[in-house]
Amino acid sequence: MSRKEFESLLISNIDNLRIVARKFVRDTNEIEDLTQETLYRALKYKDYYQEGTNFGGWIYTVLRNVFIN
Repeated sequence: MSRKEFESLLISNIDNLRIVARKFVRDTNEIEDLTQETLYRALKYKDYYQEGTNFGGWIYTVLRNVFIN
C-alpha cells in the first residue's frame, strides 16, 4: 500500500477516532491530543498494517494502546 493510500485511510477515519477517543477521555484538549498521537503512531508504524485487513480495527487498537500507555 502506498503512503498516499494509507494517509487517505487515516484521513477518512479522523472523525471516528475522535468519537472513540471521547469514550476514553472527556476533555476536548485531551481528545485532540489522543487523536493526534494516534495519527502520529499510525504513520510511524504503518508498515505493521497488513493491507486487506480491517483498517478501522487496526487504528482503534492503536488509539487504545496510546490511551493505555
